Amino acid sequence: MNLPEKFLDRMKERLGEEYPAFLQSYERPPYRALRVNTLKISAEEFMRIAPFPLGARTDWEEYGFYIGEEKAGLYKEHFAGLYYLQEPSAMCVGELTAPCKKDRVLDLCAAPGGKTTQIAAQMAGRGILISNEIDFGRAKILSQNAERMGIGNCAVTNAPPEKIAECFPAYFDLVLADVPCSGEGMFKKEAEAIPHWSVNNVSLCAARQREILDCAAAAVACGGVLVYSTCTFSEEEDELQVRAFLERHPDFVLEDEHKLYPHRHKGEGHYCARLRKTGGEMRSAKPYPVKRNAQANRAFEAFAKDFFTEPPEGEITTLADGRMYLVPAGMPAVGVRALRLGVGLGAFDGKIFKPAHALAMSVKRKEVKRFVPLDPEECERYLSGQTLEKEIADGWCAVGFGDYPLGLAKCVKGILKNHLPKGLRK
Repeated sequence: MNLPEKFLDRMKERLGEEYPAFLQSYERPPYRALRVNTLKISAEEFMRIAPFPLGARTDWEEYGFYIGEEKAGLYKEHFAGLYYLQEPSAMCVGELTAPCKKDRVLDLCAAPGGKTTQIAAQMAGRGILISNEIDFGRAKILSQNAERMGIGNCAVTNAPPEKIAECFPAYFDLVLADVPCSGEGMFKKEAEAIPHWSVNNVSLCAARQREILDCAAAAVACGGVLVYSTCTFSEEEDELQVRAFLERHPDFVLEDEHKLYPHRHKGEGHYCARLRKTGGEMRSAKPYPVKRNAQANRAFEAFAKDFFTEPPEGEITTLADGRMYLVPAGMPAVGVRALRLGVGLGAFDGKIFKPAHALAMSVKRKEVKRFVPLDPEECERYLSGQTLEKEIADGWCAVGFGDYPLGLAKCVKGILKNHLPKGLRK
C-alpha cells in the first residue's frame, strides 16, 4: 500500500517502537464485521439462522461478530434489516454512548447510519432519536438504513450543525458528534482517501471539527453527555481537539476515551471520547405540530383495519404532499428539513392511501393479518422485483421469510404484485 511519506513519518514519531507492528498491520486485509439488529432479532436467534459463518464477537459490541463473507450485503437477511455491516472499531462508540431508553438523543453527523442504528438498538424503540446529516444525498442513504432497520423513534434531518444547535439549545441528554475527518484509520478500507491526505487537510479537518464540536456542545443539556469520535490517528483531530474543547468549555469534563490502532486491535483506526456537561440548563422544545387530514386519516384507517391485527398507536401527521407518518410520542418540532419523522406510513393522493415500504419494515409478523412467507427461491424473485403466485385473499400484505418482512405486495386474484421500491431491488 502506497501510504503518504509524511503520514508515515508522523506515525513513526508518535508510535516509536510500536511503529513496525503498525506498518505490518497494513499487510493484512481489513477486518469485516456485522452488528445484529436487536430491534428485530436476538443475537442467539441470528446465530441460529445466519446465512454465512460467524466468527468471534467483536471486542466492543455485545451484538457484533467478525465475518469472512465478502458479499454480506446481498443476503435476504440483510435486506430484512437483521444486521448492519459495520467496521468493527467503529462499534466502540456504542460503549461510550450507552443511552438510557427514554433519552433524547442527537446523532449530529449521522450518515450512512452505522452509529445511529447502533444507538437505536440500545434505545430499544423508546425515547427520541434525531439523526442529522448535512449532505442531502448522504441523508437519503441514512434514512434508507433507518428504514431497513425498522427504527420507529427516529427523525432524519438534513441541516448544518449550527442550525441544529439553534433549534435545540441545551435539549439533548446525549449528543454524538462522529465528525468528518482526514480518515487515516480507513486507508486500508478506502484506498481512494490516500491521495487526498496531507498535513494541510488534517488542519482543515481539525478547524471544521472545532466548529461542529461547539455546535454539539450547545445542544447538550445540563448533566448530558457529548461523545466525540473520528476514524483518524491524527492527534490534532483527536486528543488535542478534545483538550482544546475542554479549555473552551469548562462546563464539560472528560469521562473516558479510546484510541484504537490496527496493530493493537482487530479493526482499523478509531478515536472516541465521552464528555459530561456539568453546568448550564436543560430546555424543553415545542412538540411536533401534528398536521391532521380527516380524509387521509379515514383512508388510512380503512387500510389499517384490513392490514393490521391491531392499529398502530401514535399520532398520524399528513404533510402537504400527502405523505403520512406515525410520529413517536415526545417528538419535538424539528424546525429543519426532515426526510422522515418516525415511521413512514405511506401517502394519500386525495382519493386512496398507498402504504410505504417503511411501514412493512417496521412491523412484526404477528402484527399483520396477511404475512406471506416465501421460500428461498421466492425471496430471490421478490428481491429482484418479480411477481409471485399465491393463493391468498386479495389485498395488501407483508412478504418475507420466517418471521421477517422484506417488503409489501398486493394480491390480486392469486397474483402478488411486487411493491419493493426499484432502488432497493437486486
